[in-house]
Amino acid sequence: METLRPVRRTLLRDTAYEAIRDAIVRGDIPPGAPVRDADLAERLGLSRAPVRDALSRLSGEGLVESKPQSYTRVTQLVPGDVRDAAAVVRAMQELAARTAVPRLTDADVTAMREANDRFRDATRRGDVADALRADDRLHDVLVTACGNRAVAATVERYTPLLRRLEWRRFGTASAAHGSAELHERLIEACAGRDADAAARVTAEIWRALEELADEPVGEQVGEPVGEPAGEPSAGSTGSIDGPESEPSAGPVGGAKGVPHAGNAR
Repeated sequence: METLRPVRRTLLRDTAYEAIRDAIVRGDIPPGAPVRDADLAERLGLSRAPVRDALSRLSGEGLVESKPQSYTRVTQLVPGDVRDAAAVVRAMQELAARTAVPRLTDADVTAMREANDRFRDATRRGDVADALRADDRLHDVLVTACGNRAVAATVERYTPLLRRLEWRRFGTASAAHGSAELHERLIEACAGRDADAAARVTAEIWRALEELADEPVGEQVGEPVGEPAGEPSAGSTGSIDGPESEPSAGPVGGAKGVPHAGNAR
């Protein structure tokens, strides 16, 4: 029995958050689309309480907006908001790079190389989701190594707002290739323990995302998830009170882009 180890338990609210966030980022729940916690809970195979918590968190991150007793919907892509978030993330990532580089181990640099290899492979396959995960992994090496909790919290807070643009960016071969080359320059600076060069390349990487925010964005709304905007909803996230209930006994058919909770990453 000594070989048994505690199994990590994923909180239902985190599972719901990740599933809904990813659906918004992919555009499966498009900008302006109304969302209803009861519908999402059914399709995720969860109770409404963790879904309410997830929508509240997404509201704090700027991906969802609510008007009590009226609507809860995915926010539009507002260039100014995205530019502001990108500028904040850029500043934090620059600080992380400058602080982390002197502390990096050879294993850290190897992890960054492996992440960029995975990024290249994912973009060749057209797997934008895997490309974004690899991109996260590469930059997370520096954020973790810098040891600054405020940096990590700020990056986590504002990065989701940028993901919808990054999904578009990594969906084109030329942009993905350019990102991989910038990653390579960053890795070489880290391998050479050149903190100034690493910070400069990091700034270049994230500044490109700020510039992307100025490009026209199609904001057509697809099939709604929930009731039409403007109609009252008894189950809207205007209220997130109420006791936690047990998850549904079995999976319920998933909505477009919203996987059952057991399949959330």
